[in-house]
Amino acid sequence: MVGSFSVVKKSNNFLRKHRKWPLSSHKTKWHQTFDQDEALRILKQAANPDQPHLLLSALVTSFTAYSCHPTPNAYYFVLKTLARTSQFHHIPPVLHRLQFLENFQTPEYIFVDLIKLYGRMNRIQDAVTLFRRIPMFRCVPSTLSLNSLLSQLSRNAQGLPIIPDIILNSHSMGIRLEHSTFQILITALCKVNKVGHAMELFNYMITEGYGLNPQICSLILASLCQQKKSSGDVVLGFLEEMRQKGFCPAVVDYSNVIKFFVTRGMGSDAVDLLNKMKADGFKPDIVCYTMVLNGVIADGDYKMADELFDELLLFGLVPDIYTYNVYIHGLCKQGDSVAGLQMIPHMEALGCQPNVITYNVILKSLCKTGELDEARKLRSKMQLKGLAENLRTFRIMIDGLFHNGEVIEACVLLEEMLGSRFPPQISTFSEILSWLCKRHMVGKAVELLALMVGKNFSPGPKAWEILLLSSESELTSVKSLETTLKDLVGI
Repeated sequence: MVGSFSVVKKSNNFLRKHRKWPLSSHKTKWHQTFDQDEALRILKQAANPDQPHLLLSALVTSFTAYSCHPTPNAYYFVLKTLARTSQFHHIPPVLHRLQFLENFQTPEYIFVDLIKLYGRMNRIQDAVTLFRRIPMFRCVPSTLSLNSLLSQLSRNAQGLPIIPDIILNSHSMGIRLEHSTFQILITALCKVNKVGHAMELFNYMITEGYGLNPQICSLILASLCQQKKSSGDVVLGFLEEMRQKGFCPAVVDYSNVIKFFVTRGMGSDAVDLLNKMKADGFKPDIVCYTMVLNGVIADGDYKMADELFDELLLFGLVPDIYTYNVYIHGLCKQGDSVAGLQMIPHMEALGCQPNVITYNVILKSLCKTGELDEARKLRSKMQLKGLAENLRTFRIMIDGLFHNGEVIEACVLLEEMLGSRFPPQISTFSEILSWLCKRHMVGKAVELLALMVGKNFSPGPKAWEILLLSSESELTSVKSLETTLKDLVGI
């Protein structure tokens, strides 16, 4: 035992004297990584915002000091810093060194970020050139860099015409188009109102076996609905075609088509689509019902409006302020102001407080039917609730009072309106002036005119004409009118 121990001891002494122990590969790599990290840290410290042009020399110096080669992250830092400080003219030397003096495989994210920065600074040609040079940097481009470039081109009027050439070039670069690429292209076409081309590209995508993309279907459908030239047949035709190919419309898709029908005065088609939506197993939300309700009321189908309102309540939907305002508008269009008034306490009981639009709808109906006392009460109630009257409130009341013979009260309200800094409707003001002049109240007309001018509101040429054409016998003197008018216009 003792003898074997002495042999081991002698052999260890021999190895210590005559053999160089190699470092482990793990330790060597650790040292190399440490040196590169330290060099990058020194580079970042040396980066001077006022002298970004010295970044390339700082890159070389910092890594030379640690006897190692620059890393992709170091180049990424330099390029990103130069781009963010708009020192684009210093980028080519960095790219030249990266291309010809380095031998590592350059990560694609470096080019993706630089393409985005070029795009944000409207340097479209630089972004295109960089994309085409990617393989020269020992990097295999993918849809990541392609999509990045296409996103920038699609936002720029100069970039849109370049897209077809980029697509062809990407094929020769070995990049296979993906769903995300088609989505970018179709979105760009829809933005420039080329929905027909977007549909062609979508059909090509399906033919080539990419499969049906629900997001792209929804995008094209929404774009069709937004186009003024689109017809109901085209919209429904596309929707039905996509359904046959496996597209399952969501609530938002139905909502877009319903809105399309309502805005084009096709209330009955909106009802049909609402029923189709329910048949497909979807529960329409309150927004859908409100839009359809608005459509049938615009068409004058008040019976259907009542049925829809009852139906949404049976479905457990809670009407919001928009729903109530639409429904009350329908009641008032039928001349049933009383029913409109009765809806207010129902709204309040359900926690939906009427707004100024609610009151204006009912006020207009009451004034139209000559129920001025009810209109005055409703306006007082509105004021007691602390609801601020808007321009439309004043105009509704003034028009209602004037056309129902309450011109003096209309004048008082007009003065109140001017005091509230609301501009009066020129046509109404001219009518009131004319009425006052015809009833030998030119002095009151001049007083209102002076008040209006004093509030920096322009009465309009017709108002001046009415006063000038008034009978001189009703004036104190022609000279007094002339003096008054000159004072008003500041002559």
